[in-house]
Amino acid sequence: MSDELQRGLEGVLVAESELSHVDGEAGRLVYRGYDIEDLARGASYEEVLYLLWHGSLPTSEELDGFSAKLDAVREVDDAVLDTVRTLADAGERPMAALRTATSMLSAYDDEPRADPDDDDVATTTLTQGRRITAKIPTILAAFQRVRQGEDPIAPDPDLSYAGNFLYMLTGTEPDDVSEETFDMALTLHADHGLNASTFTALVIGSTMADIYSGVTGGIGALSGPLHGGANQDVMEVLHEIDASEKDPIEWVEHARDAGRRIPGFGHRVYSVKDPRATILEEKLRDLSDSSGDTKWLEYTTTIEEYLTEQGLVEKGIAPNVDFYSGAVYDSLGIPMDMYTPIFAMSRAGGWIAHVIEYQQDNRLIRPRARYTGPTDATFVPIDER
Repeated sequence: MSDELQRGLEGVLVAESELSHVDGEAGRLVYRGYDIEDLARGASYEEVLYLLWHGSLPTSEELDGFSAKLDAVREVDDAVLDTVRTLADAGERPMAALRTATSMLSAYDDEPRADPDDDDVATTTLTQGRRITAKIPTILAAFQRVRQGEDPIAPDPDLSYAGNFLYMLTGTEPDDVSEETFDMALTLHADHGLNASTFTALVIGSTMADIYSGVTGGIGALSGPLHGGANQDVMEVLHEIDASEKDPIEWVEHARDAGRRIPGFGHRVYSVKDPRATILEEKLRDLSDSSGDTKWLEYTTTIEEYLTEQGLVEKGIAPNVDFYSGAVYDSLGIPMDMYTPIFAMSRAGGWIAHVIEYQQDNRLIRPRARYTGPTDATFVPIDER
């Protein structure tokens, strides 16, 4: 057994997976062998969920049945909505509210807890995971509406997963461009290898805890600023540039001279431009053309072009998915502090898929730590200290 320390488990292989592969040097992301570009442009988020959970893309008949099962469990128990109202009224952060409400969902799930020794543990986990995935948009939309002083809107079974969320959030059915863009964003965030939140869910799953625990743990991990939240940082910068009335290049120059990091650039895995960023840049262009407001598009593309000319990409510091996702969400009328919860809404599908896959050949995840404390301390009774 090696005693070599790998801080943050960087480069350590802990599992095998057929779900997603990130080629950081080539800038390629695949889900079960399919390029993310093909899935984002050609498949709905529901199709991607089916792919991750069942191993293949669905036929039309399979997709209809799968979507119907999701639609049937979108509604959230009144007790959970009451808690969501309480959290919103108390000024709780959206990610913390989502974590609490997701954990609470288990109290209203009639599905018996899976026995780790039963052959149907994956079926039970998938059934519960489907309910979680269906209900998270309802929770998030209700939370946002309540804190705006508005009543939650019930889900519409005739709308897609993406379209229904935007409808519950705003009270208006989205146009085709908005729905397609948001659906793409969900697909792009559905899975991404063994990142921090996925690994958290996997560790929890390896104990054979239920999937409510795994998803709740994933939300907790994603809430940390070193994992989720970078797209919000990008939007704060864009708003700062806008308020300063400076040219974006001038603002970036001053920021870099002051030692500030430009959010949305650089990734733990990618050394070239994140393929998801390329797709979202295109969708931001579509949204800008549709609305006639090109401000965020001009700012982001100008900054990317400038930093590329400065050699950042050659140094492996390239735009990641967060550099464009924040501007896309803002163009859809979504508040900044809801960006990471939407990330969780999408990524929950990936967490569930990883837990199901890992539990097929489960082994409790139990790494070691190198002890660096004293070894010869002498105990002194409390009355002599």
